[in-house]
Amino acid sequence: MAHEQETEFEMIDENVAKIFAELPEGVELVAAAKTRTPEEIMRAADAGVRIIGENYVQEALKAFELVGHKVKWHFIGHLQRNKVKKAVEIFDMIETLDSLDLAKEIDKRSAQVGKIMPVLIEINSGQEPQKFGVMPTAAEDFIHEATRFKNIKIRGLMTMGPAFGDPENARSFFVETKNLFDRIKSLEIPGVEMRNLSMGMTNSYRVAIEEGANIIRIGTKIFGPRE
Repeated sequence: MAHEQETEFEMIDENVAKIFAELPEGVELVAAAKTRTPEEIMRAADAGVRIIGENYVQEALKAFELVGHKVKWHFIGHLQRNKVKKAVEIFDMIETLDSLDLAKEIDKRSAQVGKIMPVLIEINSGQEPQKFGVMPTAAEDFIHEATRFKNIKIRGLMTMGPAFGDPENARSFFVETKNLFDRIKSLEIPGVEMRNLSMGMTNSYRVAIEEGANIIRIGTKIFGPRE
């Protein structure tokens, strides 16, 4: 069992090194750690990963007990309002702001702990009704509204794109989100810093980088297939 774990850990080391070797300058890697053990996450951190992405607050809390501030923590799942209080305590960025109700709760809970929370606006670039995110046509108005919350700081956009299939199928979603990013940046909305564009996962990150992503979220290609 110990030998199996060590082999698994060596694989994480190798995978992280390979990804870093191909990343252009200025592109940040988020290790998407959904369902991974705190020990696997620590190994990724030891291998040089500087940002851990978590989909669930409870999983993040467990991992945080072991890994702590060795890394930055990004929330990359759908954040429920009843989880915000705990989320603002450990996360350094929330990448999935998608409603004003959620913005209000993040603002309130951040104020309580004396924090200004960096956020990305999640864009539903495929305009799929079953998915979370702000529709592209509503993004500008949404951002104007969200700037009234003083304890959140809008730092850019995030989009999902298809998780499986031909990576080329994701390109149009990434192009649209980059165009939206550039347009909002050009508006120079007070209090908004359009710095980060988070797009692309294991299946599609190369296409996402070609289309302007400067944050990519990779899980399987670091940790191997989920059990």
